[in-house]
Amino acid sequence: REKVEGSQAFCPLSYGQRALWFLHQLAPESWAYHTLFAARVCSEVDIPALQRTFQTLIDRQPALRTTYTLRNGEPVQQIHPHQDVDFEETSAAAWDEAELNDRLLEQIQQPFDLEHGPVVRVRLFSRAAKDHILLLVGHHIALDLLSYMVLLDELRVIYPTQQDRTSVALPPIQFQYRDFVRWQTQMLSSSKGQQLWAYWQEQLGTDLPLLNLPTDRPRPAVQTYRGATHVFSVNETLTQQLQLLAKTEKTTLYAVLLAAFQTLLYRYSAQPDILVGSPMLGRGRPEFERVVGYFVNMVVLRANCGGNPPFKAFLGQVSRALSGALDHQDYPFALLVERLRPQRDSSRSPFLDVMFDYETLQSGQQDITQFFLGEVGRPVDFGGLILEPFPLRQQEGQFDLALHALEAKGALQGALVYNTDLFDVTTMARMAQHFEVLLQGIVTNPETPLSRLPLLTTLEENQLLVVWNHTPAAYPATLCLHQLFETQVERTPNAIAIVFPADTTKATNRSEGQTLTYRELSEQANQLAHYLRGLGVGPGTLVGLYLERSLDMVVGLLGTLKAGAAYIPLDPTYPKERLALILEDAPLSVLLTQEQLLDGLPAHTLQVVCVQRDHEVLARQSKANLTNLTSGDNLAYILFTSGSTGRPKGVQIPHRAVVNFLSSMRRQPGLTERDTLFSVTTLSFDIAGLELFLPLIVGARVVLASREVVGDGRQLATQLADWGATVMQATPSTWQLLLEAGWSGEQRLKALCGGEACPRELANRLIATCASVWNMYGPTETTIWSAIYAMEAGEGTIPIGRPIANTQIYLLNSDWQPVPVGVPGVLYIGGAGLAWGYLDQPALTAEKFIPNPFSAQPGERLYNTGDLARYRPEGAIEFLGRSDQQVKIRGYRMELGEIEAALCRHPGVKEAVVVAREDSSSATSPSRQTEKRLVAYIISVREPAPP
Repeated sequence: REKVEGSQAFCPLSYGQRALWFLHQLAPESWAYHTLFAARVCSEVDIPALQRTFQTLIDRQPALRTTYTLRNGEPVQQIHPHQDVDFEETSAAAWDEAELNDRLLEQIQQPFDLEHGPVVRVRLFSRAAKDHILLLVGHHIALDLLSYMVLLDELRVIYPTQQDRTSVALPPIQFQYRDFVRWQTQMLSSSKGQQLWAYWQEQLGTDLPLLNLPTDRPRPAVQTYRGATHVFSVNETLTQQLQLLAKTEKTTLYAVLLAAFQTLLYRYSAQPDILVGSPMLGRGRPEFERVVGYFVNMVVLRANCGGNPPFKAFLGQVSRALSGALDHQDYPFALLVERLRPQRDSSRSPFLDVMFDYETLQSGQQDITQFFLGEVGRPVDFGGLILEPFPLRQQEGQFDLALHALEAKGALQGALVYNTDLFDVTTMARMAQHFEVLLQGIVTNPETPLSRLPLLTTLEENQLLVVWNHTPAAYPATLCLHQLFETQVERTPNAIAIVFPADTTKATNRSEGQTLTYRELSEQANQLAHYLRGLGVGPGTLVGLYLERSLDMVVGLLGTLKAGAAYIPLDPTYPKERLALILEDAPLSVLLTQEQLLDGLPAHTLQVVCVQRDHEVLARQSKANLTNLTSGDNLAYILFTSGSTGRPKGVQIPHRAVVNFLSSMRRQPGLTERDTLFSVTTLSFDIAGLELFLPLIVGARVVLASREVVGDGRQLATQLADWGATVMQATPSTWQLLLEAGWSGEQRLKALCGGEACPRELANRLIATCASVWNMYGPTETTIWSAIYAMEAGEGTIPIGRPIANTQIYLLNSDWQPVPVGVPGVLYIGGAGLAWGYLDQPALTAEKFIPNPFSAQPGERLYNTGDLARYRPEGAIEFLGRSDQQVKIRGYRMELGEIEAALCRHPGVKEAVVVAREDSSSATSPSRQTEKRLVAYIISVREPAPP
């Protein structure tokens, strides 16, 4: 297909060039594929001679006088017999370093016109007689790294001849880049080409994973190539140990470093199937060694970390994969992409997001190669030009991340080139440290499983495990909730403790609402407690609270605790089937309820106390405090949450856990006797504990909203204002309901938001209209909230903050190893808030409550939340989602497995799958944000057709 027209030759592009040409057409202004060489000239420069030198180089090397155009619908390269060198000399004597770097960057970013040329430009910036900056910028379609080495070798010879105008003592060019294109075309059409294709089809023909490294910012919708470089080094001792490991395992240092890098990616992403690209020089035939052009070809190195193998075994796998890739490296990557047709995504490169490159400096190459390391090096004489490396950092990133490793003089030098739209420089600095720690762990014990190899420096490990978990604070651990309440009653007996507003849709006078002072509330609770004691209720017994939101509910709660028992909330809105499951599992002694709810109960044989029916007998009981029979180690309540097996599971919370929680909340976010807390949460949701207990132990006032008011945004907004609320806790769904009802906020209101992730838009609206807004996080098993965060207006995900008092949070991998800052891990919680476990489920308790590997105290445990999270650099924790099927919708925790099990019990359902899906706003409510809903997909049982 080569054609000569006059003195101009046209020939096809190599597959690598074709890919670059098409990328250039898509974004001709992009400088992601510009290559460069920068050096400081520490000698006088004969500028005309230098210009003639580069003109000679262009005359010698056809690739430097080639342009690229479209002919008959195909891109071709056109080799010109002559092209003037693009050479400019500029005085930079008056520039400071900042302006110099800006001007260099301008030249690097200036786009190339591939159709008209030139494809390389030379710039000399003169600062003094013996101080110049020499910059060569070329397009990758014409130059790769070895091409620069060829040019610099020839520059060393040509420059002196141009000074004294003698003839050039270099052999003529025998092979050109078009010879490589011809060879590649013939090879691919031969049996060798078929063999290469078969190999890569086998390696990559199955579903290929996308590597999702944790990034500092969301991935842009369209891939950008803005980049930077972080340079680091590995000392000689560790390098020698790595070389010894390679020798012992009969492999290469290349394979050891590649396996270590893939291990690092596995540890960062938790993905076992890892793809890494590695550039090959593409000059396997000797005739191409001194040819200038684009020969580099990317190979895909696939590794499987599944099963958590020891590093030594993993190294064997990587070595075999690398050997196979090297044997089959001549198959063009661009053609591989074309034939395998991976799903294209404008935000990332096909197949590969990460690259690994390894080079070993041979004798004679060290002087030149140091110029491409981005570090200050020693001066080198290039035929009278004394050059030393100029540390011009790479400003582009063709991939999300690339690790360049260079072995020279017995040590390793590394460079992490990264996309600055995704990563911060501090993240890369940490990654480099983690890589070095990992390498040291590998040589110390190569039999260590991948997930247990160390990553953290001693300083970082201490920060994660100790500093950020140092949360000691005094609290009355031996006291019970009702004792704290009784102490407050003594302080403020006549203050209003609780208000239950009248239903404004039915009553004409708001004063018809009910109120109780601290003394009245305590006396009514005491009367109930005495009566319960008479029924045999005491420590170790359980009382079911099947009550509507009312003053009766609060009296029942406190009365149960005063009697020494623990309570189990039974929500009147629950289906009978769910209530029946709870009654089957919970050994209740008494059921406390209201007359209007009796018909909603499933069949049972419990003693029932009905507050209206038994009013007279309750009124005859003593109003005095009871003798306390319990301590902080006794059970306070059991709350049943969704279970993956199809049955709810009971979480057992002791008094001391709640007391620690309340003591911490009293300090931050903070509550005082001057506050009015507006309570909107059902008792079956554990966060109601904050709304009911915290005000009553500090002397504040609780306004208890009815279920009807909580579900009506307008009524809710009205009552918030009418009762002068200063604190309200609610799920994001409830806050959104308020705003959609036209609520404009309240500058004295402290807003607590929890139960599910808070959208940024919602947070910003609340921050603008409230005194303060707090993000609250915690599972039932660790007592209500375990982490808090004072929100600030901004963009991006809102952290869940830091652990509350006497609480520790650890982010761990599958082997209970702490993950680094920025890396996702499963969130484990320890400390004073831990539940006893699950009621009568010792196996599940042992599975979810593990021994604390970071505590020397016997019996200390951690709860596995199943939540994924990561640390931000300042120590705040960012919630990332679930690692299992559990979801939260409108604050309610649900196991999808429980719903699937319930569906499958229907005789018409054979199989069921339930997902939490986010649906767009409806047309009837355009302002409403995306809502998460449960959606079930079923396979029905086919009934036989009628005869």
